[in-house]
Amino acid sequence: MTTKKQTLWQITKKYSVLISLLISVILILIAAALYPGGSLFDNNAIGFQWSKNFISNLFQTKAINGSQNPGWIWALIAMAFHSVGYGIFFINMSKKMTSKPWATILKMIGVTNLILIFLIATPLHDVGVLSIILTLLGLFTITLVILKSKRHTLKFACISCLLTYYGFFFVYGFGYLDLAVIMQKVYILSSLLIVLALEYATKQEDFIQAKP
Repeated sequence: MTTKKQTLWQITKKYSVLISLLISVILILIAAALYPGGSLFDNNAIGFQWSKNFISNLFQTKAINGSQNPGWIWALIAMAFHSVGYGIFFINMSKKMTSKPWATILKMIGVTNLILIFLIATPLHDVGVLSIILTLLGLFTITLVILKSKRHTLKFACISCLLTYYGFFFVYGFGYLDLAVIMQKVYILSSLLIVLALEYATKQEDFIQAKP
């Protein structure tokens, strides 16, 4: 029995990032399905429209159309799992770094994001948004290290992921909200995929030649 428990714990620990992010995605889909309606562009729209609504709309107890939003609690729990997944990811990546400065940076980002990402779904949303900047900084740090490795596919993937973040900031900053809504989904999906790729397709050996 003890051996089985240890094996289960080892499997859970190994795939904790995947499990956390998968649960997060499932819960967000549930929250979206329960969202009554209303968007930034149409207050009377029915349901959650992926090309019209920001994810943050799901965190409100009252939807934009004025109805009570029964899905907000699922969105809140989803962000809890999301924060755990990203926090563990950056901490795990810090252990793969052979450079102590890089490892310290990633570990700090991981620990901080465990709290900040969750805050996005709370009244402290504006503070939680800082987690996006930290996540971008963490991915940028990893990209710098990956560029010194021989993992050419990951180099392209990391750079592409960063560009989706910059693309979102650009269109949002200049007020192109119709594009920003779409770019939000693009950078989130891109980030999820690169996180899983880095978590399960890299080893410490990939970063041996990396220097700060």
